[in-house]
Amino acid sequence: MFQKVKDFLKNKYFRFAVAVTIFILWVIWIGNYWLLLGLPIIFDHYITQKVNWTFWKKRGQKKSVLIEWVDAIIFAVVAATLIRMFFIEAYTIPTSSMEKSLLVGDYLFVSKVAYGPKLPNTPISFPFVHHTLPFTKYTKSFIEWPRWPYKRLKGFGHIKRNDVVVFNFPEGDTVCLQDQNSSYYTLARIYGRDYIRQNFDVIYRPVDKRENYIKRCVAIPGDTIQVIHGVLYVNGKEQEKIGKRQYNYTIKTNGSTINPLRLQEMGIAKSDVNYNPQESVYTMPLTEEMVERFKSFSNIVEITRNENLDTMVMWKLIFPHDPRFAWNEDNFGPLWIPKKGTTVKLTTENLPIYRRIIDVYENNDLKVENDTIFINGKPADSYTFKMDYYFMMGDNRHNSADSRFWGFVPEDHVVGKASFIWLSLDKERSFPANIRFNRMLKIIR
Repeated sequence: MFQKVKDFLKNKYFRFAVAVTIFILWVIWIGNYWLLLGLPIIFDHYITQKVNWTFWKKRGQKKSVLIEWVDAIIFAVVAATLIRMFFIEAYTIPTSSMEKSLLVGDYLFVSKVAYGPKLPNTPISFPFVHHTLPFTKYTKSFIEWPRWPYKRLKGFGHIKRNDVVVFNFPEGDTVCLQDQNSSYYTLARIYGRDYIRQNFDVIYRPVDKRENYIKRCVAIPGDTIQVIHGVLYVNGKEQEKIGKRQYNYTIKTNGSTINPLRLQEMGIAKSDVNYNPQESVYTMPLTEEMVERFKSFSNIVEITRNENLDTMVMWKLIFPHDPRFAWNEDNFGPLWIPKKGTTVKLTTENLPIYRRIIDVYENNDLKVENDTIFINGKPADSYTFKMDYYFMMGDNRHNSADSRFWGFVPEDHVVGKASFIWLSLDKERSFPANIRFNRMLKIIR
């Protein structure tokens, strides 16, 4: 009986039927029925076998060790590429912008099917790398032609408020190769475009090859947000308490130092602590729970949450980068989040908010002449959005480069939903003490 089942599973017609079923379901999911032209290849591979599609080995000959390794490598690369493209992808937390919800050194999986995987804009690229070839500084890992338009496949749901989302950096379309950690547009506003062009090599990157960022989606299309004294309000209500938000605090002691073991117990990294011994003052990011614990320390004299009160000179750094909007990271908005199909009235006063959407994200020719707005050569006093947009913020509110600095995240930049942590390593400790076992397999909320 067992042998009959085994023979049936090895039968070429059964294997052909399984392969065709999976292939057709995949084609239906993608929605490109031209791919059905690949059915003859599958038929020949399993049934007629006229063409040797596995050209690296000869039919009828026993596999050598080398050929077996080649087979295994090719299968692994193809399988891993498809899984990474359509289902799930590994991601590492590189900065502290999401602490203490996510920590530097957290390794997590990002679900592509949560919101639906998007097809790559640059389908021909080196596998398992993002935008730069391994062992090189600046060599592109992708070919810019052919370039596919934005298309997202059907997923399990849509982005909801407070989801932790991975997305392509919206201002990452233009990059200074010698300073890739800084936004080109921020550098240009501070130093001028001519200076940047003369002192840096500037390149363009398509959407899917821009740096990956991870933040919390605090507002979805149609919402209105405002930050007042560091507190976020969504549609007039304070954001619900989710994750572990933290702010920078100034802590004054009675002259004695805080025991480093206490800081370590609370998970405060050494690199996050600034200490002024002359004034017995510490500055560090803290959650509400940490603040309450510090208040119980006998040597703490005063603890104050920091707030940026400067709203006049921050416009070069804070969205929408116009001196008429006197905003900063602690006092921002109100700002409405654009929604697909919604029409807004356009004026020269509110144009800075929507300029990049109209001109860059939705690919229109936008000009302003004598206080008249022209879109694609025609005067315009309104605009209808073609995509949905989102507002992303880090839980580490005073140490996060987020939508307060560079604006909206278009729907075509969304990569996926952060699902769970599979490994976490503390950069300030050595092995094996650096393994955070309590964070492994933790669901991200």
